[in-house]
This record gives sequence, C-alpha cells and structure tokens, in this order.
Amino acid sequence: MKKALPILLIIAVLVIIGAVVLSVNRVKTVDWEESFNEKSNKPYGTSILYKELPKLFKNHKFRTVYHQPYSYLRANSKDSYGEFIAEGNYLIIGNSNYLEDNSIDELLNFVSSGNTLFISDYVFPQKFHDTLGFDVEYLKNEKDSITYQSLEYFDIDTIKTDKDAGENYFSNFNKWDFTVLGYSKIDEKHPNFIKVPFGDGQIFLHTEPKVFTNYNLLKENRFQYVEGLLSYLPDNDVFFDSFTKIQTPYRTDVEKESNLKWFLEQQSFRWAWYTLLIFGLLFMVFNAKRRQRVIKIITPLQNTSISFVKTVSNLYFETKDHKNLIDKKITYFLEKIRTDFHLNTSVLDDDFIEKLASKAGKKTDDVKPLIHYISWLKTQNELSEAQLIKLNRLVEAFYSK
Repeated sequence: MKKALPILLIIAVLVIIGAVVLSVNRVKTVDWEESFNEKSNKPYGTSILYKELPKLFKNHKFRTVYHQPYSYLRANSKDSYGEFIAEGNYLIIGNSNYLEDNSIDELLNFVSSGNTLFISDYVFPQKFHDTLGFDVEYLKNEKDSITYQSLEYFDIDTIKTDKDAGENYFSNFNKWDFTVLGYSKIDEKHPNFIKVPFGDGQIFLHTEPKVFTNYNLLKENRFQYVEGLLSYLPDNDVFFDSFTKIQTPYRTDVEKESNLKWFLEQQSFRWAWYTLLIFGLLFMVFNAKRRQRVIKIITPLQNTSISFVKTVSNLYFETKDHKNLIDKKITYFLEKIRTDFHLNTSVLDDDFIEKLASKAGKKTDDVKPLIHYISWLKTQNELSEAQLIKLNRLVEAFYSK
C-alpha cells in the first residue's frame, strides 16, 4: 500500500488540475427554458418558491406530489373512494397540460370536498374549460416585451414582467359566479386571476406562471405580487405538484426523493463527489490486489443486441448530444405519423395540426403544443436536457390520451 501512495497522490493532483482547468474554460450560458422545475436554479425554474413555501405554511404539512393527482389523491382517500382524507391546498405551477381527464375529475372531487386548487399556467386542459365554463385568449405584445400585473383587493404596487411575447387572459366567463382578483395589462386591463367556487371548495386560476420563477422572485419587488397571490390560499396543508412525474402506482414513501440530483447540478459538489468516487475505487482496487489472489474471470455469453444498445446509449450519455437525440426523436415521431395516419409532415402548419387531431381522435388544443414545440426545436442550434425531457413528455402525452 505504501508503494501505491505516490500513484494515488499523482492521480489526485491530476484530478484537481483537470477540475480547475475545466472550471476556468467553461463558458456559462443562461438557459431561459420555462421548465417550472422546483429543483432547478435556472431563471425559469421554481426552486426559490419551492424552498419558501414550507416557511409560509410552517404550521402545516408540505407534501410534494410526483404522481398523477388521480393516483395520489385516491391513495389518500378512504378505501380509495368516497370521503377524502387528503385536505388542504393543491398547487400546480406551469405544465398543467399533463393532467389526464381522470386526474382532473379527482382534483374537482378534492375541491368539492371543501379543499382548494391553485393553478397558474398559460393555458389549461380543455376539461377545465368545459366544466367551469370559461375561455382563455391570447393578446400579442406588439410594442415591447413588458406586461403589467396587478391585484384587485390588495394595496400592492403594479409590477411588470419582462420577456413577455404577449398575455393570456380570461374571457367569456360567468361574471356572477366568478370573482376577478387580478389583471394583466399591455394596452388595457384584462382579468388574469380569478376565483371559481366549486362544491364546498374553491379554485384559483392564474395565467402568468412566470411570476413564480426564480428570475421574477429576485427581480425588484415582484415577490410582493406572488405573496398577494398565495395569500388567498387557506391556512392549511399544501400539496405541491412536482415537475418530475413518476409513472408508477403511488407509494406512501414517494415523497422521500433523493436530493443527489441537485448536488450533481452544482459544479463544486459534482467534482467533490466524483473525486470521492475515484479515490474510493482506487482504494478498493489496491486493497483488493494486496489481500486477495487473482480469480480467473469466466466471461459468460453476451447478448450482443443488448450490448449494442448499451454502447449507443452510453455514447449519447457521455457526449450529451441532446440536439442529436431530439432530432432523432422528432424524425421517428414524424415517420410514425406518416405510417399510421398517411399524412405529409413536410409542413407542420395549422392545417396539418387539424388533420392530425382529426385522424388521431384528439382535440386540436391537445395536439397543438406538441407540433408547435417540434417546429420551434427545429429552429434551434443548441438544445438542453430539459428540452429533451419536455419533448418526450409531450410525445408520451400524445400517445397516452
């Protein structure tokens, strides 16, 4: 072991030098993808909100939901049906398009039992529109990228949100039953925050989820606007809908998710972790060599098909060529569309969306986000892992409905 010590020291020095060189030469780019991921420290992640919510509701339980609401809420009800045991506020910030009809029904049952649902998103699943009776319209920002946000019954200064291509607002709703609590404004005010009574509970709908992101919470006094929005929630337990979804039956320990992923996203922690693994591996190798005789390894017959798939997968994983993977996934998806529905996929316009929705037996609003996102991805030169995950989620949603 003494002979191996100099080798270990040399390897350690090389690892440290390599880490420093990579850190210096690394060009940091800002990822403005709107993921609304509660574990993300990027501008449009929601890690700050996620960390502060337990403090705002410090006298109550804070739970993170990684499953479809249908699975989670039914697992928290009496005998999986009937009177609910789960009580409190259910929060969804962005990405509400993943909700399936049975999950929406379960959320409405949850509200009807005297609970609260809060959703902030640009658009909402069609079942909410049909059940509650409202429409959402979009107004393009022709002048600049600034939109103004205000609350009706709070003495809070109007805030502005930048990087807005336009505003989404509520239209054609029942003004007698719905209560308008806030407005957005480009040229004139439009309602963008409403309260909807449903059964014994209430639903809050908001159309500017970007105000909950890290960028806006740290910008000027915009956090006061978010405090005003959340102040409408009853003082009760909180169920936070996670960006990460587990497509398996609900387990009671699902909320105990490891935070190792977050550490690996931080460069310093990542290098410390890799250095620890390297030294641990070297220690085991040299220690085993000193104490144990060599055992002949008999290599079993291998399935070359599986090895090939693993090799290709490792290649993409090591190179992190997300754009290549996204291009291949788009190519495969469009080829399947051509094969299954006999559609020409050379032009992905509104006419194509309507034809695809008709042949697939889906609503146009369910197909439009996927096709528009594919069109946008084709124009980008550099793509991230988050964009690959989002594309995969939209494609899976297309085939699951």
